[in-house]
Amino acid sequence: MTATSPPPERGPDFVDKALGSLDHLLDVVHDKLLRPILLVGRTLAFIFVLLLVALVLVIVLIIGVTRLLDVYLFAGRVWITYVLVGAVSLTAGLIIWRRRRPAPTRGAPRD
Repeated sequence: MTATSPPPERGPDFVDKALGSLDHLLDVVHDKLLRPILLVGRTLAFIFVLLLVALVLVIVLIIGVTRLLDVYLFAGRVWITYVLVGAVSLTAGLIIWRRRRPAPTRGAPRD
């Protein structure tokens, strides 16, 4: 009987090297390209949701104040409530308008 010798050890297989390189390439593409895109998309989605929630809260607050003033302070005189809510809205709009910054025009010299 002859003793069988163990098979010679082979180096890494070509397929293993190719798949390892592909895996590394996909990791780099994911880290450098896809992750920033996903982070920007997620941030925009959260901002959009927060703005919608803020808009709903402002509308509910205005409706609540209008009903509160109409029912408890100026019972039956809804026009006074509308004047007060309009005056507050106008004042807020004027304050926001005054704080605006004009957009730079194209071709204008910069200081």
